[in-house]
Amino acid sequence: MAIKLTKNEQKVQKDHLKQYQRYLPTLQLKKQQLQSVIMQVNAELEKKETEREAMVGNLNDWIAVFAENQIFPEDKRLDDLVQPDSVIVKRENVAGVKLPTFEELTFKDISYNVEDYPLWVDTAIVKLREIARLDALVSTLHQQVELLEKELKTTSQRVNLFEKVKIPEAKENIRVIGVYLGDQQTAAVVRGKISKKKLVEAGR
Repeated sequence: MAIKLTKNEQKVQKDHLKQYQRYLPTLQLKKQQLQSVIMQVNAELEKKETEREAMVGNLNDWIAVFAENQIFPEDKRLDDLVQPDSVIVKRENVAGVKLPTFEELTFKDISYNVEDYPLWVDTAIVKLREIARLDALVSTLHQQVELLEKELKTTSQRVNLFEKVKIPEAKENIRVIGVYLGDQQTAAVVRGKISKKKLVEAGR
């Protein structure tokens, strides 16, 4: 972009440079915070996914029992007894990003006659609800990572823009204007000396 080679423009460029240099550390700090939070959330996500896998693995003992689900009447299937209703989340501001934070998973209140089911059904329902809650928590953590990584990408682009484009550009503009103004000043001095010399010669 062409710039005006004037003292006014030189001041504008110096003001821009100060603004960029003042804003850059804030962006760099935000970038570091986002990277740190992403690491923490990923660690929590890995932990919960492992926990979920272990819980599902513990259900292996129930697999044979769950096979009984197929012999229940259509309106008394086991999976009909565990129906998630809504995921309750709150919003928290983390490193400038509004993140969904898992609070609870509610279930539809389904009543059933204990006489219609084997004894193990109550325990199975508790286990399945725990797994469903972990699923909801893991899903929320995935959302957090996605939002944080999106913000990190934007922040990194801004850091690069300031570091690699805006600041070097402003410095170069200041240098070019400074050189031009210096040359103009030198030329003015030279012209002044020549004019003075001509006046002196004319006065002889």
